[in-house]
Amino acid sequence: MAIIGKLIQKTTEISYKRIAKKGVDYKNQLAVLRKLLETAKMTRFGFVHSFHEILKVPDAVTLYQKFVPITDYDTFYEEWLKESINGAKDHTWRGRIKFYALSSGTTGSPSKRIPVTIEMIRSFQKTSLRQLSILHNIELPESFFGASVLTVGGSTKLTRLSTHTEGDLSGILRKHTSIVATPFTKPGKRITDLPNWQARLDAILPLAPKWNIGIMAGIPSWCILLLEEIVKHYQLDNIHDIWPNFQVYVHGGVFMDPYVDRLEKICGKKVHLLDTYLASEGYFAYQMSPSHKSMKLLLNNGIFFEFIPFNSNYFDKNGRLKDVHDALTISEVEEGVDYALVISTNAGLWRYVIGDLVRFVDLEQLELVISGRIKQFLSLCGEHLSLDNINQALLTFSRNKMCSFSEFTIFADADNSKHVWFLETCDAPDLQETAQEIDNLLCAGNDDYAYVRKYNLGAPEIHFLPPGTFYEYIASLGKSGGQTKVPRVLNKQQAEKWLKFIQDRNL
Repeated sequence: MAIIGKLIQKTTEISYKRIAKKGVDYKNQLAVLRKLLETAKMTRFGFVHSFHEILKVPDAVTLYQKFVPITDYDTFYEEWLKESINGAKDHTWRGRIKFYALSSGTTGSPSKRIPVTIEMIRSFQKTSLRQLSILHNIELPESFFGASVLTVGGSTKLTRLSTHTEGDLSGILRKHTSIVATPFTKPGKRITDLPNWQARLDAILPLAPKWNIGIMAGIPSWCILLLEEIVKHYQLDNIHDIWPNFQVYVHGGVFMDPYVDRLEKICGKKVHLLDTYLASEGYFAYQMSPSHKSMKLLLNNGIFFEFIPFNSNYFDKNGRLKDVHDALTISEVEEGVDYALVISTNAGLWRYVIGDLVRFVDLEQLELVISGRIKQFLSLCGEHLSLDNINQALLTFSRNKMCSFSEFTIFADADNSKHVWFLETCDAPDLQETAQEIDNLLCAGNDDYAYVRKYNLGAPEIHFLPPGTFYEYIASLGKSGGQTKVPRVLNKQQAEKWLKFIQDRNL
């Protein structure tokens, strides 16, 4: 293992230097778009949307945006994706799409089937290797490079249907992972194939002391729960008692800051945090250094990006697009603006609104942060309260009061014109003081919220919940697992399910 570790260490060094020399800019995006159009020009989608004509002109972007409408999942599924899933060949992408990832989505939402092509799988593999090169930029001991990677995701067991194979993206990627990488990844196929989260957890516990883990990857809520369970099971002071080389945590899926306190409580030494922007639809960005939190957008990875400013000029009060053609390219965006992300991919998704909001913090380096979700904002009477506003208010309150809210959810009570908050905590701060201070922080961070609080919107209603409530809720829906997330902002249907769960348990 020592020899292999040194080889990995040298490989990351060479890869880091190579990537550092490469300049990536808008020209790469134009090349990506042309390649996508060229590959799909003989498909039905390509014929209907005149890909041949678009490719004839030097400025392919203008015609592409004119001929191809922006679409969401439901529309794209009904008009195009449904036939591909049923086995149509050369429909949205050349050939027949053999794999579909069941997106984790958010609790209470049905799974979406996202196409996964061989080209997309290669893009994932290439980006994963590139991301490993970041390790060269971190102070790590030689012993780290002989350690394994622990991935905490959904079940890798795939389901074979008559026209395609479907399952969690991690299962599809594992199927195409080189056998050379298998010894370096844990927990192994026997465990990851288990469909039930508790069964996977129970199978990991007896093996944990035998492993040498250097990197952990996955959604914070499930990764930290696993670490806590290991520490509790073996009555350890911290996780480094058995995994001394655990030094890097690659996270994504949700805002990490609320989980940092929980992670630090079970660690005996520093763990470097690296954010990733990875979804069933593609690998979009990753953090280049633990020293700053933004992620670098990947412009030459088989995805053409567009951006729609998230304001009243482009979206109505329900978050619906006003114009299905108007969007900006990477060459037109500005720092500090929230944009809805639109992607065209080498898996046959065309001008697809993924649902995320992003904000550029460094245009020169093309670095961004995820600032929220299109559908996860509150606006009962014009307060336009974003997920970023909510996250920052809770984070500031937690730091000021030395308490932690790693899990929470909120919904709008239209009948009583107020927001209802459910915060999971073991610190039990004063309820009225919490409501007042969070309200003040939101007013300070959002002028629209401050205005409507004076006239139309009632004070927030806060409820505290015991630790473990959200895990229990997810389990009650049969969705326990490393990819499931409770939405931070509930819609009406999700709120009804949630309230029934709370009432049934007298919480």
